[in-house]
Amino acid sequence: MSVGKTTLVKSLGELSEFKDYYITTERSKYLMDLGIPLNTDSTLNGQTIFLSERVSELMRPKLITDRTIIDVIAFTKCAKSINVLDKEAFEEYAKLFIDQYDYIFYVNPTGTIMENNGVRETDLEFRSTIDFFIQRITDRYSYRMKKFVEISGSNEDRVKKVIETIFP
Repeated sequence: MSVGKTTLVKSLGELSEFKDYYITTERSKYLMDLGIPLNTDSTLNGQTIFLSERVSELMRPKLITDRTIIDVIAFTKCAKSINVLDKEAFEEYAKLFIDQYDYIFYVNPTGTIMENNGVRETDLEFRSTIDFFIQRITDRYSYRMKKFVEISGSNEDRVKKVIETIFP
């Protein structure tokens, strides 16, 4: 979605505070190279693969990732080839894993410049739609979240807020 999540996670991964954490960043290019359609072209099969990857990451005791179950639900909601009933069923199942994150940081996209990495959708309207769904999902399932924190500002500001939240 290009709001700086990958940059943030990579920065956190370089810090000694997180040396014992499993750091994982966005795997869309890898999955695209496998022939899995992304963004608005995604399929139910493709989103299920994304979901299974996110769930497998949750088996790690200390995880920092730039993609969560919430992202997968939002992208599923925006997939043109998945019918509404299948989207609802997918969300009902996927939401069950949200409570396994110790912290969920929402990165506010305001002021973030869209970068073209050759994989992500660069349409700003699509980015806004994804963000709308992410906010809607976090509101709807806030009762499943242990700790939800909104962060914004420069990458340095975001790193500082994450550290202050995890190590008060």
